[in-house]
Amino acid sequence: MKLDHTLISALGIEFKTVEKGRIVATMPVNEQTRQPFGFLHGGASVALAETVASVGAVELIDLDKEICFGLEINANHIKAKKDGEVTATASVLHQGRTTMVWDIKITDEADDLICVSRCTMAVVPKKNV
Repeated sequence: MKLDHTLISALGIEFKTVEKGRIVATMPVNEQTRQPFGFLHGGASVALAETVASVGAVELIDLDKEICFGLEINANHIKAKKDGEVTATASVLHQGRTTMVWDIKITDEADDLICVSRCTMAVVPKKNV
């Protein structure tokens, strides 16, 4: 997977666990991921959530025949964070033929919940793209 010159590299996202049905990745809380008031930007949390769901979906499809795209995402931002690192853990809730639903929890170093998200992925035949 090509990560250079992508949002993944721009946000400093690093994958720690990549396995079928479960993905874990970290992201720093720094000048690239903060909003103007100095706190973790909600959009950065959502980008992290969709990234782990997307990578998780890729692990479950036949890349020779299919591709996946984010179809819908929601997020509840639970706690503010100014620095350090957050960890996103994604697990598949539903794996269908044309859609998948992923549950994503973003926590801090003390395992406090920062954001909870649910992402629906569309699975599309490559011939249709």
